[in-house]
Amino acid sequence: MDQRYTPGPDLRELDGSFRGELIRPGEAAYEDARRVFNGMIDRRPALIARCTGVADVVAAVIFARASGLEVAVRGGGHSVSGYGTCDGGLVIDLSPMKGVWVDPGERRARAQAGLTWGEFDRETQLFGLAVTGGRVSGTGISGLTLGGGSGWLERRLGFTVDNLLSVEMVTAEGGLVRATEEENEELFWGVRGGGGNFGIATSFEFALHPVGPLLLGGMLLYPAEQAPGILRFYREFMRGAPDELGGGCAFLTAPPEPFIPEHVRGTKLIAVIVCYAGGVEEGEAAIQPLKKHLPPAMDMVRPMPYTELQTLLDAANPPGMQHYWKAGFLDELPDEAIDVLVEHAGRMASPLTVLALFPMGGAISRVGEDETPLGPRGAAYNYHALAQWAEPSEAGRHVGWAGELEAALRPWTGERTYLNFIGDEGEERVRTGYGPEKYRRLAGLKKRYDPDNLFHLNQNIRPGA
Repeated sequence: MDQRYTPGPDLRELDGSFRGELIRPGEAAYEDARRVFNGMIDRRPALIARCTGVADVVAAVIFARASGLEVAVRGGGHSVSGYGTCDGGLVIDLSPMKGVWVDPGERRARAQAGLTWGEFDRETQLFGLAVTGGRVSGTGISGLTLGGGSGWLERRLGFTVDNLLSVEMVTAEGGLVRATEEENEELFWGVRGGGGNFGIATSFEFALHPVGPLLLGGMLLYPAEQAPGILRFYREFMRGAPDELGGGCAFLTAPPEPFIPEHVRGTKLIAVIVCYAGGVEEGEAAIQPLKKHLPPAMDMVRPMPYTELQTLLDAANPPGMQHYWKAGFLDELPDEAIDVLVEHAGRMASPLTVLALFPMGGAISRVGEDETPLGPRGAAYNYHALAQWAEPSEAGRHVGWAGELEAALRPWTGERTYLNFIGDEGEERVRTGYGPEKYRRLAGLKKRYDPDNLFHLNQNIRPGA
């Protein structure tokens, strides 16, 4: 949709009821305000409404409905699909809404939807508390949470939504609703993985857990040619690993950073990423078999602040680059799947591209399959292919690489995927991502809370019967 809005009486009415900043094309702040994380996305909204609070969100929703404008909702702007912007419509920008209230006694935090995980972690770590958050500090808390929430702490604490206590939302009608286990229970089920389909989440309440401020984290780096043996050993090692041990494996290219020896820069590596969400000494003992069996070429694992661990992949995920992602759950990791990963990692077409493999199990698997839309809970691994490059003209080969990898892994992934880790792949991909029963339940919620599909710029669930 490419609607263009000409300022008139309706806009003046919004000006009178809106306390935040309204940014229009041609204004000095417009070009920066319209940018999102993925450089492939280049859209020009007719109006950007930067909200200071819930009343601004309500006013923007009512204005959008009255004006017939397409609506995009932006939190951190980190969606690889670019759902936080649109052509010719209204961007409801939550990024100024950054309040955090931590109750260390109750181990709870209430957080507004414009926060990034780096900002949230900074506040909770004052008390040595955390919840599973994004692996890149610039990820917005809203999109990640509503999509389920995968992060370094998930094996110990479960997904982000497994620690969600309440959410407050503005509905498509401009009303306010609160959802918890006891209040609007069906909506509460739906928001724990159903994305932004049912309204605009303005705040979240999380259960927090003792984590940090120091923990054992970092990377063990190996030459890429060792990858087959490393992945086979890691597979067996993680079967007996404690819940506290998270992390994963990642194929990457050694960056030109000072901590990388000059002769290694630009070479392909496989990294074993370590996050031990417990005592440092316990963590060192837990990973000792791994280091003994697989002595690393570079050992970068050390005690570090949890907030530093949360920035570990920031440099590998720069905003403004061209990004194209694929992902899927693997019920198991047989040798044949490992061979596919290794072969395609060897053909990564950009030094910025990363192919990651995250172990599941632990707390994730102890939540019932039907308790949240997010699943499958019993999968062994979640793979994430992040094709990243600088020149727009090179899109074909990078997109092609990611698609070929996905197709080659399909015998072990099936159709289920973590929708936060992929781009806009159409309605059928969303259906299969949830599975038929969960999708029907979500479609019923969509019909109740957003029957006109005002909030459709997301991994969209169409209003059902």
